[in-house]
Order: sequence, then C-alpha cells, then structure tokens
Amino acid sequence: MDRLTNTIRPYAWGSTTAIPHLLGAEPTGEPQAEMWMGAHPGAPSRIDRGAGEQALSDVIAADPEGELGAATVARFGPRLPFLLKVLAAGAPLSLQVHPDLAQAKAGFEDEERRGIPIDAAHRNYKDPSHKPEMLCALTPFEGLCGFRPPLHSAELLEGLGVGSLKPYADLLRAHPEDAALREVLTAVLTADREEMARTVAEAAAAAERLGGPYAPYAHLVHEHPGDPGVIAAMLLNHFRLQPGEAVFLGAGVPHAYIDGLGVELLANSDNVLRAGLTPKHVDVPELLKIVKFESGDPHVLRPEGDGEEVYEAPIDEFRLSRFLLAPGAASRVLPADAPQILLCTAGSPRASELPLAPGESVFVPAGEKAELSGTGTVFRATVVV
Repeated sequence: MDRLTNTIRPYAWGSTTAIPHLLGAEPTGEPQAEMWMGAHPGAPSRIDRGAGEQALSDVIAADPEGELGAATVARFGPRLPFLLKVLAAGAPLSLQVHPDLAQAKAGFEDEERRGIPIDAAHRNYKDPSHKPEMLCALTPFEGLCGFRPPLHSAELLEGLGVGSLKPYADLLRAHPEDAALREVLTAVLTADREEMARTVAEAAAAAERLGGPYAPYAHLVHEHPGDPGVIAAMLLNHFRLQPGEAVFLGAGVPHAYIDGLGVELLANSDNVLRAGLTPKHVDVPELLKIVKFESGDPHVLRPEGDGEEVYEAPIDEFRLSRFLLAPGAASRVLPADAPQILLCTAGSPRASELPLAPGESVFVPAGEKAELSGTGTVFRATVVV
C-alpha cells in the first residue's frame, strides 16, 4: 500500500479555498481546481517505495500484472483504467461533452494521422479512450446536465422576453426532439458573434431581473460575457446535489459544473469537446458528431449498501463507494481482486497501518489486503472485474 503524492491543477475556474480547506492548508490566493489521484500521464500521482519518488504510471508500466492484477490487465490493458479527482469549482466549467469509445478511437487515430501535436490547442482527442464520469458532492454542488425537453426550453427562452431568442424558441416547438435540439444548438454556436454577444447581454439582463429559474444563467454571463455557451446552457437541466449525492455522466451528454466541491471518478481519459463557456478551442462540427440530442432529467444517485455504500453506474472501468466509519465500529476488510485508491475526506481513519487525514489518499495494488478502521469518511475507487 502506497501513500500518494498528488498534483493540484490550477485551472482558472478553480476555487481558491475549497481544496486548501479540505487539506487543512492555507490558501495561496491562486485557484486550485482539481487534485488528481491515479496514473494519468498528464499528472500522475507519485509514490515512494524506498528508492525515492516515482510516478505511479511508471510503476504500473514496469509491472502491470503485479500492480493491477491479471484480470484487470486482461480486460482493460496494462494501465490503471480510472482517474480519481477532488474537483473544486469556484466558477463555471466549460459546457462540454465526452465521446464514446468508438468515437474516441476514431478521433484520436484521425488526429494522429493528420500529425496534430498532442498538446496543440486545437486538438480534440488526447487519447483513444472514452470518458464517462461520476461526481459525488462533498458540499452543496450545482451544475447543468442533459437537455431539457424542447418545449420546456422554448418556454424558458420565451420567458426572457428577448426578441432575438424567438427564432430558437420557434424551432424548438416546430420539430421532433432530436431535430429541434440539433438545429437550435447548431444555430446558437454558429451565429454571428457580434449579434450573439448582444443577445447574451440582453438575456443576462433579463435573467438577473427575473431571478428564480433564470438565476444560474445570469451567473454564467458574469464569467463569460458574450459567450454563445450561455444561450446553449439554457437548453440544459439545472441540478443541485446535497453532500453524499452524485450524478453519472455518460458519453454525449452535455454538461457543465458551476459551483461546489466534489469527488470525481472517471475513465482514465482527457477527451473533451467544448460547446462554450470557455476561451478554449470549440470545434462545432466535431462537437455535433458527439452530442446525444435527447432530453432527460439528471438522475441523482444515492449510495446503496450496508457498510460499503456503492454508487451504482453502468460502467466497468470504475466503481465508486463510500465508507462512513463510526467510533467503535468493526474494521472493514476490502476485496483484493483489483487495484484501488482510497481517499479520506473527513475524520482520522486508518488504511491498514497508514493513518489518513482529509485529502490524503493511498494506492492499493491488486492482491494486497487493505483494512479500514478508525473514524471518518473514506471513498474507494476501483474497477469491476
């Protein structure tokens, strides 16, 4: 079992206080957006087995079956299939979708064939993997997820009383769901930028005046004035999670996190297609290939089980569960059939002989016994084999 040293990513949308508060550290004044735990090449965790720190990705590459187990390697290949994060949104993230596995492989191979550098700003596919993800709230958490039914979006847009939004509302009413959502999102993202900036400004003023269901969208425009993603976001469901609740996001589902601290578990990928609320590259034609143009309410997940509380999700690359360790309770011996990362978010539990404080984590190779004891909250990330 190895204690992890993790990288904190300083993206501009990150909270300046949430991750330091979790870690019991003084804020630096700079945004701290994500703490990565795992073996993603972009920011692998580091471990020390007595010969100095090594990247977890290098340790796994040197002995995949020894670290991950034969079953994991046979099913997912010689790399850790998941990435665990603590995510701290102090401002809205970009409006985005992720590809499915076939789309990611095809897109990656195409960009490789065309010689686009992996770190190029206009590169869409960083790897050939899909990126389903789950976000579990540690504090009240707010976001956008999935399309509203077109008629509901039409009513929302009409309620703002902005004349330049009427054509979009008319389209939403005039066509079947798939065509309506596709036509309106395409129209919004390809509109003349000056005209759209005026529309966004008028919509934001109306949203601030009206409040209520419009309040989240008024907040967006403060961070991204003139961005067509503000109007695109009005096509999506707004959701709020209470601590311990989670959402699962599959391929093609448009979403954006707005505010809050959470534990995020995702397939080990960094493939993102953006639709707005960002200064980064937006590839509208490629985005439209990936988006699923279907409505649906965000499905809020609550953990199930006695002892180990599991967040059920239709994915095998990762499995998220939570332990609420009470004073005087018996220790919990964890299955050893797959690799796992354990993250403490509260209290002072122990992982076998290692004491954990909030924000600390450990990597447990497949085949190694792990036992949780003490008091506090521990999240467990592993795979389904």
